[in-house]
Amino acid sequence: MTTKEIWFNIFMFLIFFLIIFIILYVFNLWKIKSKKKRSIGEIKYLVNKFDLDEKNLKVRSMILWICLIDAFIISFIGTFIFMLPIEYIWKFLIGFVLLFALIYSLYEIYGRHLVKKGYQRKRRVK
Repeated sequence: MTTKEIWFNIFMFLIFFLIIFIILYVFNLWKIKSKKKRSIGEIKYLVNKFDLDEKNLKVRSMILWICLIDAFIISFIGTFIFMLPIEYIWKFLIGFVLLFALIYSLYEIYGRHLVKKGYQRKRRVK
């Protein structure tokens, strides 16, 4: 791979990242502001998995970080798969495995970060 191809792939990653981030962020904010939904699926997943207190969460800030994570996952997988010189069936399989691995790992890291910041529910002692 030449230097020109590497810079082209980095440029394409950044362009895809920005476009996907803007679309996701605007769409999710519109969903929350129009009162169609109180929160999005990713927030519900994090609340259930890490036992977070929904009342103390800053939803706007969480939507920003979630959109950044989602845009990174989509852009990275798309750019990486585009660079591979293999057949399409292998590209789909690798992309599928990478998709689930990145979703699990990045949301796990973000959930642990929220727990560390103190957003976990206080447990009552009986």
